[in-house]
Amino acid sequence: MEISDQLLCLFSADIRDEGDRYVVEVPRREVETGAVDSGSTYRVALISADEETETDEETVSDTPPDQPQPPVEPGETRYVEIEDIGKQGDGIARVERGYVIIVPGAEIDERVKIEVTEVKSNFAVGEIIDDV
Repeated sequence: MEISDQLLCLFSADIRDEGDRYVVEVPRREVETGAVDSGSTYRVALISADEETETDEETVSDTPPDQPQPPVEPGETRYVEIEDIGKQGDGIARVERGYVIIVPGAEIDERVKIEVTEVKSNFAVGEIIDDV
């Protein structure tokens, strides 16, 4: 699955029926970390929780030179705290500027040492190398 370089944030949410409309809630932390602004309009993409996502084996950054560079690099090790769990069960951690690191196999509120295995302009994937 291709992920747009324009992705501002990544989170899991339920759709709520409110009679004449359906509502997808944006977690408060996405606004507080500066990823999105309250009152602004955004394009929304919905990805099925049942869909398997594929990742490339390459570990290169695809950030255009005129954009802020990701705060992590492939091969870097970091200690992160898992703040959320995605619909497919992957841990979600946030680092500088609200940048998302997806950590398969991590549990919410767990603090883990990871090695960054893939870096995109708007998210990274990390592999657990030690539970802290």
